[in-house]
Amino acid sequence: MGQNKREQWGSKFGFIMSSAGAAIGLGAIWKFPYVTGMSGGGAFLMLFILFTILIGLPLVIAEFIIGRGAQTEAVSAYRKLSPKSSLKYTGALGVVGSFLLLSFYSVIGGWVLIYSILALGGRVIGNGADYPGLFERITGTPTIALLGLAAFLLINIAVVSLGIQNGIEKASKYMMPLLFVFFVMLVIRSLTLEGAMEGVRFFLYPDFSAITRESVLYALGHSFFALAVGFSVLVTYSSYLGRDVSLPSSANSVAFMNIFVSLLAGLAIFPVVFAFGMEPAQGPGLLFMVLPAVFSQLPFGELFLAGFLILFLFATLTSSFSMLEIIVSALTAGGKRTRRASTWSLGVVLFFAGIPAALSFNVLEGVLLFGRSIFDLTDFLVSNILLPLGCLLISLFVSRRMDPKITEKEFMVGSISSGYYIVWRFLIKWIVPATIILVFLNSLGIM
Repeated sequence: MGQNKREQWGSKFGFIMSSAGAAIGLGAIWKFPYVTGMSGGGAFLMLFILFTILIGLPLVIAEFIIGRGAQTEAVSAYRKLSPKSSLKYTGALGVVGSFLLLSFYSVIGGWVLIYSILALGGRVIGNGADYPGLFERITGTPTIALLGLAAFLLINIAVVSLGIQNGIEKASKYMMPLLFVFFVMLVIRSLTLEGAMEGVRFFLYPDFSAITRESVLYALGHSFFALAVGFSVLVTYSSYLGRDVSLPSSANSVAFMNIFVSLLAGLAIFPVVFAFGMEPAQGPGLLFMVLPAVFSQLPFGELFLAGFLILFLFATLTSSFSMLEIIVSALTAGGKRTRRASTWSLGVVLFFAGIPAALSFNVLEGVLLFGRSIFDLTDFLVSNILLPLGCLLISLFVSRRMDPKITEKEFMVGSISSGYYIVWRFLIKWIVPATIILVFLNSLGIM
């Protein structure tokens, strides 16, 4: 397929909604609230916002610059912009990382899909409901876990096979605004509960005595994990972008929406948790076990739980679209394979690749590699090794291997202040790599 035949986003709004959808997923809605709860609340929130602006945002701009500068998918983009560079395989790393991430991310997506269906049918909340038991049945029954995985992947295949404008953009333009509407409704309901202000105070009031070295480093790591940077999915998305769109302002919109959704997630969850005397530091079970118990004590609780789960499903899907797209775009780059055939073939391969992770909570529960289950090992490899490595390589590539004239030209479209470019250049060249190395070493237990 020639460069002139490449699809483009139908509008800047569609591009921003799709990019925000790529960023706003498990990190913002599932991981952020429970990590905040375990890390002292407001102080962690402040650190997260600071690092999102200083670390995550420069990386989003960097991926946008690489993608539109090359006007091709991620694997070819780095080779095109710097063919002799040792960093030219960064895009290939992103494809491999996205494949591994999607293989276990789709397992969680399957859980969310099943919970959403059950909640809509009024089958999650009930008298004497055993919420930990329900979670164990969903994750511990092989047939249910595999059906959830297959159904989640089928939705992804159906959307991505339709292309950029008719598939990903159209879905994101509906899903993301609906996500915000659902969230605002939940926040309003949460804030009207008696005792809700204790949760607001916990979430927004910074208690710096609760900050530890570990929580600082976790806030650093989460700042780029939550923005979908590191695996070049935003390189692929921006390669479909017209030359007249300002990349920094688009990146600012994506970062702002990510912070805003994280704030909404906290304001939807913590007031409810405190109003009913729950423990905020519940860990990963907060979404699937604690919240159903809390919503069960509210009037129309099943309805609000269903709404929360549906918006969570929307966010999970828009993120998985981006992971699938980077692989599909690489497979179809030469024009020899069609999008539809590539997407369906890839979906089948991903289903089989996801089976070990889906069965890690049941028939393969006793199988441990390096002391971890298959699911946890894949998660560790992706989140703690490949993702920080991808972020580091992208920051080094755009600041030290890419032609500075191209980076400045792409950055300055839309009459952006030259001062902003100088600040971004300094951050991406020095501060971002140093910070990522710090997070990387900590995640490996070296520090």
